[in-house]
Amino acid sequence: MSKSLVIVESPAKAKTIRKYLGPDFEVKASVGHILDLPPNAMGVDLESGDFTPEYKPISGKNTVIKEIKDAIKKVDHVYLAPDPDREGEAIAFHVAVLVDEACEKLKKGKKPPTIQRVLFHEITKKAVKKAFDTPLELDTHKYDAQQARRILDRIVGYKISPILWKKVKRGLSAGRVQSVAVRLVVDREAEVLAFNPVEYWTVGAKATGSQPPPFPVKLAKIDGGKADLSDEKSTSKIVEEIKSADATISSLKKKKRQRKPTAPFITSRLQQDAARALRFTAKRTMRTAQSLYEGKDMGEEGPVGLITYMRTDSTRISDEAMTEVRGFIKDTYGDEYLPKDPNIYRTKKSAQDAHEAIRPTSIERTPEKMKAFLSNDEYRLYKLIFERFVACQMANAQFDQTTVEIAAGKHTLRATGSIQTFAGFLRVYEEQKEEDDAEAIKDREEKSIKLPNLKEGEAIDLSDVAGTQHFTQPPPRFSEASLVKELEEKGIGRPSTYASILSTIQSKSYVDKNEGRFMPTELGLIVTELLVESFPNIMDVAFTAGMEQKLDQVEEGGVNWKNALNEFYTPFKDKIAEAAVSMRDVKRMEIPTDIHCEKCEKHFVIKWGKNGSFLGCSGYPDCKTTKPYKKVDGKIIPIEPEKVDVKCDKCGAEMLLKNGRYGPFLGCSRYPECNGIQALPTGVKCPKDGCQGDIVQRRSKRGRVFFGCNKYPDCDFTSWDKPINQPCLACENPFIIEKNTKKGRTLKCPACGQIEEAD
Repeated sequence: MSKSLVIVESPAKAKTIRKYLGPDFEVKASVGHILDLPPNAMGVDLESGDFTPEYKPISGKNTVIKEIKDAIKKVDHVYLAPDPDREGEAIAFHVAVLVDEACEKLKKGKKPPTIQRVLFHEITKKAVKKAFDTPLELDTHKYDAQQARRILDRIVGYKISPILWKKVKRGLSAGRVQSVAVRLVVDREAEVLAFNPVEYWTVGAKATGSQPPPFPVKLAKIDGGKADLSDEKSTSKIVEEIKSADATISSLKKKKRQRKPTAPFITSRLQQDAARALRFTAKRTMRTAQSLYEGKDMGEEGPVGLITYMRTDSTRISDEAMTEVRGFIKDTYGDEYLPKDPNIYRTKKSAQDAHEAIRPTSIERTPEKMKAFLSNDEYRLYKLIFERFVACQMANAQFDQTTVEIAAGKHTLRATGSIQTFAGFLRVYEEQKEEDDAEAIKDREEKSIKLPNLKEGEAIDLSDVAGTQHFTQPPPRFSEASLVKELEEKGIGRPSTYASILSTIQSKSYVDKNEGRFMPTELGLIVTELLVESFPNIMDVAFTAGMEQKLDQVEEGGVNWKNALNEFYTPFKDKIAEAAVSMRDVKRMEIPTDIHCEKCEKHFVIKWGKNGSFLGCSGYPDCKTTKPYKKVDGKIIPIEPEKVDVKCDKCGAEMLLKNGRYGPFLGCSRYPECNGIQALPTGVKCPKDGCQGDIVQRRSKRGRVFFGCNKYPDCDFTSWDKPINQPCLACENPFIIEKNTKKGRTLKCPACGQIEEAD
């Protein structure tokens, strides 16, 4: 029988499908992309307008490439089986290039191998067998769409970034999608800072009828109109009127309400729910999902793919999977939990619908059965996917909702209570919502109110009538989940790119996360401002979304990829030339202040350096005094270095706690006359026998913080963990250490191992 070679992109995926193929198939992994544009050059022909890319082997891939080429020479068939998306198609095309190169060196008379594409959306025996029974040709349109995106991003990044290096600082990067994502964060921050809170008041009371329990009510109407209260005086008047009025039930309405289950996961929804329920970043979610898709070792059963392909924008479910899940619901929960007909969910118009929704590959593999084979992250994410899939085909949840209105003079107070009468899909899964989500807040309030048996006309006793002051709140800053949602709704990027977008804007220090919410850094603010001024189209949300639609049209075969690039590049190159001259030079920026330098009496100016803006003396270079600063209500406030009880070992002056490029350090208070510096002490004595040194904070050559004895090189004690000047409660060791891991912060004794505290 003829020999066949199968190329996938992942070693884990190779291991999983190898067991489904016979001995006549050799499976190799490309370990991701093997060819790409060169890292230190444009690599695209822009002069001719042809946009021909120059692909080079990726650094470190020579061994993999050689192994694939050698294997190609020995087989009759090559099956290209990377992931079923644009990136996977690009890998397949680039492997096909290797096939052509290998065929040039075939022995005389040896026929070149056939090349075919195989696609499977889940890595199971049935799916793999079906794919190899019905191989396809390479999809040129899909490859062109990926190639167009790659070249488009290369043009934007490699043309704009050098301007930012010149005008702001080296090492910055601009991206067609990432820069717009930063702009969303910047614009939201501007909304937050510009927000003017408006005062409003509510009136609440405790209502008691003829039967317990008492229940809370709120003022809803005044004289039949909406109750809008804006100040304490008018609110106090109404409170007194309600207290003095007789109260009776004027209206009692009961209705049945149903709540439908949510659709099975698509990529963006998985990232959002994993962020809310599991506190996963988008990157962590996709990394974990990839592992579940490629296959986990199930003991005697071997590697098995547990979920369908996790990059999808479709809610479609195959007929076979639908039959399986409906049978599972009936057998596990009973007939009442199974709707008469399958629940069908609409897919967005912009969705490519190339894959199914994200679901388990087998409904028999319940999370409980799989737990022993999975890491904690994998188990939690698999459980989320499994439960959402099962719930999406279950019956509606049912509620009895009662709304009671109480008349107290011209005032109407209202309470709404909701009692779940049938759990339906909620028995299995409930979608997580943001804390400030209005619908979620309303649901929580209704569930918390327990109404007694009441009748219209029944007298009610109102007590604890009081007004409460409130202020309107600014729009919330983006969380991981809400930023993904915003990107999706605005059409920026594609679901498969959200994880890398969120990761990149943080790693480039354009945004920070504070208590789970994104805030722009000073660098993010200034770069966004410059880009919006010089490249309004590139930074326009609608324009970016339009480019995504154009790339989709390329994949569908409706638009030529070179025409799409030319349409973008022709006006863009003029903007580049203009920005190189006209973009503000932040490096030379000097904003005057009214703050005097205490050393030369000249004014400080705000300057921009490698680490952001700072106060520098306008007398530079004669006076080199600098200070960090902060803004308080728009006012510039210098941050004075903190004095410490340490003397400079050069001149004897006081040392100051300062912050530099590599973190905090001690600097002489007489700088620049004296440039004495010392490492930051920890307050912990060196634990080595006979050494009387102190442990100080230092930096390695690569910039990583470590802790070592200040007697170095006489003492070589070092530690990556921070020593804390606090004795161990168990063994009385004079200090403990702080360990920071992905799971959080732990204080631990280095002598006995006792954990003092964890969070």
